[in-house]
Amino acid sequence: MAESKTVLITGSRKGLGRALAEHYLAAGWFVVGCSRKECTWSHENYRHFLCDVADPAQVRALVVAAEKESGGLYALINNAGIASMNALLLTPTETARRIFETNTLGTFHLLQEVGKRMCKRKAGRIVNFSSIAAPLDLEGEAVYAASKAAVVSLTQVAAREFGSMGVTVNAVGPTAISTDLISGVPKEKLDRLREHQSIPREGSAADVAQVVDFFLDPASDFITGQVVYLGGIH
Repeated sequence: MAESKTVLITGSRKGLGRALAEHYLAAGWFVVGCSRKECTWSHENYRHFLCDVADPAQVRALVVAAEKESGGLYALINNAGIASMNALLLTPTETARRIFETNTLGTFHLLQEVGKRMCKRKAGRIVNFSSIAAPLDLEGEAVYAASKAAVVSLTQVAAREFGSMGVTVNAVGPTAISTDLISGVPKEKLDRLREHQSIPREGSAADVAQVVDFFLDPASDFITGQVVYLGGIH
């Protein structure tokens, strides 16, 4: 499979990750995905691996297997993430640790393992996932927002470090999209969230894919260190 058509998408078993995997499969890409649980769907050009992105050893094994399976990764989409709604004073330390280990350290581990291979080849595209929870400082999501704000910093620093080696690193910050990640969020809170948006509607996987497509385009080789928040959030 041609290197220019191979993408690794984390958290691809369900939700937004699965939607992105199916989007790129439909566009003719070879897709490598991962999750902590067994995948229940398949495609002839899709390979799935079990991996907890919070574990650096598992991430290393995943990337080695992905490179072997595909012949070389052109793109990485750091989608895997978890959330928990808790007032800051009521957030258990274990919950905070778990969110940072998955959202922030998980992104960091993939940036390291994939980034060093892309930099050696002097080519590659990396897209990380932040959230509008970060710029909006959403109450009840202190730890989640902080973990996603840290992803923005990782994105911008990695963009500087990788840029001279032909690798771009950007991020997308989705609005609330109907997936398991927001299944426990009350409707009233989601309605209030949309009031902050210039375009007050629910986001979709297609909206996210539009931005990711732009970042992965070979013609976007002069665009790096950027964060696009959807819905008119800034």
